[in-house]
Amino acid sequence: MQKQLREIEERVLEKLKSASALEELNDIRVRFLGKKGELTGVLRGMGALSSEERPVIGQLANDIRARVESELDKRMGEVKAMARNASLSREVIDVTLPGTVFDAGGLHPLTTVARQIEDIFTGLGFSVAEGPEIELDYYNFEALNLPKDHPARDMQDTFFFGPEMLLRTHTSPVQVRTMERTAPAVPVKIIAPGKVYRRDDDATHSPMFHQVEGLLVDRRVTLGDLKGVLEAFVGQMFGPKTRTRFRPSFFPFTEPSAEVDISCGMCGGKGCRVCSHTGWLEILGCGIVHPRVLEMSGYDPEEVTGFAFGMGVERVALLKYDIDDMRLLFDNDMRFLEQF
Repeated sequence: MQKQLREIEERVLEKLKSASALEELNDIRVRFLGKKGELTGVLRGMGALSSEERPVIGQLANDIRARVESELDKRMGEVKAMARNASLSREVIDVTLPGTVFDAGGLHPLTTVARQIEDIFTGLGFSVAEGPEIELDYYNFEALNLPKDHPARDMQDTFFFGPEMLLRTHTSPVQVRTMERTAPAVPVKIIAPGKVYRRDDDATHSPMFHQVEGLLVDRRVTLGDLKGVLEAFVGQMFGPKTRTRFRPSFFPFTEPSAEVDISCGMCGGKGCRVCSHTGWLEILGCGIVHPRVLEMSGYDPEEVTGFAFGMGVERVALLKYDIDDMRLLFDNDMRFLEQF
């Protein structure tokens, strides 16, 4: 049996020297050291040995197993190192080539403009208020002096979930909810940014768009205060040379009401195709808060007054970046978005 064990040892060590792949080494391990391997098969015959021979053969078998395993592990390390070196020798790296450039992401123009609007008004002392996009008819219309039979509702046709619940058509409901919470305390000085929904879809309208509305309620608030705030906003958003114009208009929730125009940035107010040769571009609506709106929100219109304004973020972006089609802002065309 000693002779058999020595022969197995010699054959294993000889095969390890010539093995050049990990698969071969694994086969050698299984063939000679596995449960059904040659070394294990020889040891199964130890039951026929005398009690004096059994420990001698057992010690010899353990020594051979330890030596073979040590040589096997050593050879595996050598084969792995050779494989790594061969792989490196096949890889040719030109260190003079430029590195891989990864495109950096950027903010969407609507996000940029919305943040600029918020920064300007928070710098003027306004705080940011939010409200639900799924709104009650009362807050979206009735509390803003738009009863159920008011014809001005047709201008804000939207998506209903029943007779009393809808997707809000403006962020003005946030103004009402804020006044209800704070009445009769003053001042109330907020802007309300967010998504709004209307049944429109063309080059200058979208069924979903973004608005920023503002509200200031205090004692002795005047139209002059409103003009001062909006002129400060226009100067910071479009540049100090941009002029503003207030035109009389109508909104059910303000009285008096006005549309605000800015001088055309393309022609400097001289008149061109962009501004329909008028020199002006409409940007937002505004006015003095209607006494009925103040009253329904818990304020005494004899004690306080206020002003409100509302603008579309998309509209501001179109004017700021000279974009002629609002749908470009929602098409996700990287050729367009990468310009910003």
